[in-house]
Amino acid sequence: MASLNSTRRDDDSVVLVQEDFFARTLTLNRPRQLNALNFEMISRLLELFLAYEEDANVKLVILKGKGRAFCAGGDVAAVVRDINEGNWRLGAIFFQKEFTLNYLMATYSKPQVSILNGIVMGGGAGASIHGRFRVATENSVFAMPETALGLFPDVGASYYLSRLPGFFGEYVGLTGARLDGAEMLACGLATHFVPSTRLSSLEADLCKVDSSEFANIQAILDQYSQHPTLKEKSAYYRMDVIDKCFSRRTVEEILSALEEEAAKRANDWLSTTIQSLKKASPMSLKISLRSIREGRLQGVGQCLVREYRMVSHVLRGEVSKDFREGCRAILLDKDRNPKWEPSKLELINDHMVEQYFSKLDDEEWEELKLPARFNLPVTAIAKL
Repeated sequence: MASLNSTRRDDDSVVLVQEDFFARTLTLNRPRQLNALNFEMISRLLELFLAYEEDANVKLVILKGKGRAFCAGGDVAAVVRDINEGNWRLGAIFFQKEFTLNYLMATYSKPQVSILNGIVMGGGAGASIHGRFRVATENSVFAMPETALGLFPDVGASYYLSRLPGFFGEYVGLTGARLDGAEMLACGLATHFVPSTRLSSLEADLCKVDSSEFANIQAILDQYSQHPTLKEKSAYYRMDVIDKCFSRRTVEEILSALEEEAAKRANDWLSTTIQSLKKASPMSLKISLRSIREGRLQGVGQCLVREYRMVSHVLRGEVSKDFREGCRAILLDKDRNPKWEPSKLELINDHMVEQYFSKLDDEEWEELKLPARFNLPVTAIAKL
């Protein structure tokens, strides 16, 4: 796609920058780590997005990943190392920077087109779903697997998961269920579906558009977009059961409702869903459900401010150290056998959950302060 009107920087940078006509294409460049976002990547993306918003020569930003992943999440292993060394505040700085980037993307005044041709998980979702256009392909795999790590769906997920059809967001957020590109399009996580063989042509056409008008970008994407058929066993065909069970008030009631359904008509999907919930951190499930429910009534900024409180408590580990244990079991030792504490849902009381949603009693800790935003498009104003 390089041309006389393009410049390219192919080096060891964690974010590759390509300039084509009126577009800037940013490629996440840690393929061996599935483009997991580290502090350097997040800082660079924030710097570039801020600069491009002020640059009249830049009409749109294309974001993609090198290799088989768009982005598999945040580099939480590095954060856990900080916690283990007694520096949980360093982890908080990481999330502070990441959440600020999420907010900038959610309120961006120019079109962001994210090419999700591969794995899109956790922090990778935060770096794309908030943007105006999200292009899925046959290679897309989406998940928010945080409850299996002792965390919760963060990066503003309580905003976008709570706005999926029915209670599909609760299902995706609590179970960590994986969705393919067709399912992403069906539920609204993706705005378009384009076969991977056509991505180069799509990007070339996008780069030639001398306009930041969302309608003009939409028109080009629409020309390439297809409507794939959902697989026969897609969870999206089970919306009636999902809405019936995941609309319940508590995690315990959700599990009970699923088990009642399984007693009536056992199937693989129900047993997998139940097992996913039973393997997850009980504390993570509790705070995740409340977070998504609160997100239904909050703007994206409010969601991120609340999630920053929550993640600060998770990092500090006063109520539960499940995040450290989950990362040990899944990412570091890889025995996949975390010892959660508290070990059962019934051992968690309302006061324990409430602490995650309160300000930290720490003189050095501050609330997340999001940047002021001006001259926003209607699509961004609607998120506030």
